[in-house]
Amino acid sequence: MYHHHHCNPNVTQPIVHPTNHCCTHSESTTIVPHIHPQHVTNVHHQNFQHVHYFPHTFSQVDPATHQHFNCGGPCCNR
Repeated sequence: MYHHHHCNPNVTQPIVHPTNHCCTHSESTTIVPHIHPQHVTNVHHQNFQHVHYFPHTFSQVDPATHQHFNCGGPCCNR
């Protein structure tokens, strides 16, 4: 009969290789509110137009002259 003997294998010290670096990425979103206050001033410009009128009235003057002529004197001086 054939007997097969199982022998424990010889094991050496392990060979340690440099570490292989792997990087994983993750992300998150953060909202940063920015407040920009605004102010609106409504300016109403009122324009005054000064309109000057020069109403005219008219008058007419008709001067009369009176002339007295004495053609001789009165006949009687009383």
